[in-house]
Amino acid sequence: MLGGAGPVQPQLASFLPDWLNPQVFLADPALAPWVVLLVCGIVFAETGLLVGFFLPGDSMLFTAGLLVATDTIKFNIWLLALLIVVSAIIGNQTGYLIGSKAGPAIFNKPNSRLFKRENVDNAHAFFEKHGGKALILARFVPIIRTFVPVIVGVAQMSKRKFFLFNVIGAVLWGGGVTLLGYLLGDKVPWVRDNLDIIFIAIVLVSVIPIGIEVLRGLSAKRQAAQFGTSAVDEFIEEHEPEAERKTHREN
Repeated sequence: MLGGAGPVQPQLASFLPDWLNPQVFLADPALAPWVVLLVCGIVFAETGLLVGFFLPGDSMLFTAGLLVATDTIKFNIWLLALLIVVSAIIGNQTGYLIGSKAGPAIFNKPNSRLFKRENVDNAHAFFEKHGGKALILARFVPIIRTFVPVIVGVAQMSKRKFFLFNVIGAVLWGGGVTLLGYLLGDKVPWVRDNLDIIFIAIVLVSVIPIGIEVLRGLSAKRQAAQFGTSAVDEFIEEHEPEAERKTHREN
């Protein structure tokens, strides 16, 4: 048996249907033998398959740790965290593979109705420059974490670089959030009773650095567009030989 279940009082996201509320479906006695496989499967689907974007990630990991702490799920917390990390790594690698294999067929056209080649080039440049930080932080942002591995695969980011930050992100997110639920969820009542606030805060903190980098990039692009031509003219004027300047004036 992979896990056991007992009574639980759902506190998380009451506006969600029961089948998307981790404190409901993870504690369902009917799913007890398969609860760990269910958690790992959801992690894989959300991080590796485009169709998994709607699945609960952060909330499920935190809740899984909480339910292990309360002995609702009867499983070793360290083994659970390890299995989740491995599932997250495999998921992102699958997403990257999908992007790297299917991407060229979709994006190689100069322009399509849905995408432009320029967007792919911009994505490649962004992830080559900020790839590590972006990949790690994207783990903590719902929906974004589902699509980023595919986009990175399309943008042809270095495989070694992607794998390195994939592992780091999986450990921090998959292992970290699960252990956080185990350590805090049962011992700090406010945390247990305000999980929605906790997850919103995690998302906001993760989005802020990404937003700052995007704004910096947009600002730099605007400045380049505004001053680029005059700067080039000044450079040419300064370095062009006198004879060539005279020729240009005569023409």
